[in-house]
Amino acid sequence: MFPALIHTITHLKGGIFGVPLFHKRESQFSIRTPWGLSFPPAYVDTYSLSRRRKIYSQEKGFRYQSMEKPESDVAIIDYLQDVPLSDSYEAALEALSSLIRQQKRGDQKTIGGKYGKLDRMRMYLKILDLEERVAGLKIIHVAGTKGKGSTCTFCEAILRESGFRTGLFTSPHLIDVRERFRINGVDISEVKFLLYFWNCWNQLKEHETEDLPMPPLFQFLTVLAFKVFVCEQVDVSIIEVGLGGRNDSTNVIEKPVVCGITSLGMDHTETLGNTIGQIASHKAGVFKHQIPAFTVLQVSEAMDVLQENARELMVPLKVVEPLDSKALNGLKLSLSGDHQFSNAGLAVSLCKSWLQRTGNWEKLFQKDNREANLPEAFLRGLSTAHISGRAQIVHDSSSSSSHVSSEVAETSGDLIFYLDGAHSPESIEACAKWFSVAVKGNNQSPPLVLSSSHNIENINIVWKNGHVQHEKCNIQEFNKISKKILLFNCMEVRDPQILLPRLVSTCASSVIPSDISSKDLSWQFSLQRLWERIVHGIDTDLLEKSTKMDAAETSPHREFLYEDASNCSPSNGYLACSAVIPSLPLTIKWLRDCVRENPSLRLQVLVTGSLHLVGDVLKVIRR
Repeated sequence: MFPALIHTITHLKGGIFGVPLFHKRESQFSIRTPWGLSFPPAYVDTYSLSRRRKIYSQEKGFRYQSMEKPESDVAIIDYLQDVPLSDSYEAALEALSSLIRQQKRGDQKTIGGKYGKLDRMRMYLKILDLEERVAGLKIIHVAGTKGKGSTCTFCEAILRESGFRTGLFTSPHLIDVRERFRINGVDISEVKFLLYFWNCWNQLKEHETEDLPMPPLFQFLTVLAFKVFVCEQVDVSIIEVGLGGRNDSTNVIEKPVVCGITSLGMDHTETLGNTIGQIASHKAGVFKHQIPAFTVLQVSEAMDVLQENARELMVPLKVVEPLDSKALNGLKLSLSGDHQFSNAGLAVSLCKSWLQRTGNWEKLFQKDNREANLPEAFLRGLSTAHISGRAQIVHDSSSSSSHVSSEVAETSGDLIFYLDGAHSPESIEACAKWFSVAVKGNNQSPPLVLSSSHNIENINIVWKNGHVQHEKCNIQEFNKISKKILLFNCMEVRDPQILLPRLVSTCASSVIPSDISSKDLSWQFSLQRLWERIVHGIDTDLLEKSTKMDAAETSPHREFLYEDASNCSPSNGYLACSAVIPSLPLTIKWLRDCVRENPSLRLQVLVTGSLHLVGDVLKVIRR
């Protein structure tokens, strides 16, 4: 363990706060708390989600009028005249919850009927009269293990800045399901979401049979994305693969304009295979006959598989180098981390190919030297693209909110969240590198607190509840005592013995969530034992305690943050390196209380291991 970067001589501490996510009722879909689909580490109780009450749509007999002009709001939802919008949105979320098939990631539960997944997808599209219309979409299709969302986001921003109407479909969402569907860089509105949702839902329900049941959640959302993009008449659709590629629901796309494969690694091995070659074969399934494709530098085993698949389909496959920072002409990528240069380079190649193959490159950029310089629209897109939960920095402003006096606000410490949904070994390592650089920057100067999509000099951006506030830099910020904390959780299907060691050298203390409704903290305590073993180099049985925690044990004492890690001794039962807290809201409250009580304290909290965890943290701090 190494000392904090500045203004403290105490050793950095490693540890885990075990933090369950939300109460049972909060893990269910609710319009009051927009749908986060925050899976507990072990399972989701799909029965209680779907049977808690009857589906609202069935009770009210929801139907849509004709959608002859769906690009406008002329199509009116009949029941909206009598049902409040919030209730109708809640009904849609309740309906979605009934489509959750798996109780635990990795379950291989099959869907009834005699058709395979892609055959069912084609039948769903036919029912909705979307087959030919989807074929008319000009699609960029992106698969990969790491960086799919970032690459798609860069593509969307570049082409939107180039003057095109864009549609972006990504997964998962962090807080609200509408995040998955972006039109021109903005989440689809509630009204339009409901319009397209119930149109798809009612038609598929009418055609439901034993052989063709309602689609599972992701398949339905994929069909819905096609419906949205067709009806919104987008110029370009950027589609992120959900899982794998060859058998993914999005692979009903028969003739994309161009395909991309981001960096490959070992993830979803329970579905895609136990070798990088097997995984690459699944990803290469998005290749289509003679359709150009691009990929980034891969390990040799993965690259061999990609090239072999490309040859079989006569696909011109090009390998793209990471974007040279000099090509940005002094600007910075809006998404932080060195790994983003690889994603940006791939996005640039995909966009160039799309523009060339659709006959738009020469029209728009005939004056630009396509080899030497990036067009201005590309630079604008690369420097403004935004995706939540990936290398995102949020300065929590709770201590200066309206219910806190100005005197308290001026004498409070700093609470800064560094959010990255990394959940594979490679992405965790990239996250750790980003965090190391980011905290060093915050410690060397008054904190310039930015969302990853902004670059503003000499201004602190304090973000809360979707608002941006400006504060004057204060020289007293130089005198903060910085403490690093890891807020961590991962699903049980992942191996924390691979993920956690990569974070030990970068973090001070750590945090982990679970399902408070059952008070089963066994997964969190197993992570805590692993953390203690990593920190001390020895195993310990001291943490074999009851998962039924007393109220007095729900949060660690304040001295936890200040004690030297060398005082932590498993042999005497004193564990200063780690703590387990039974809920995420309680953890955030504890962190906020710590900085309010100590104006010289700066807590730098890395939140990683799961995009669902990142989404839940954002949900709590936005309240």
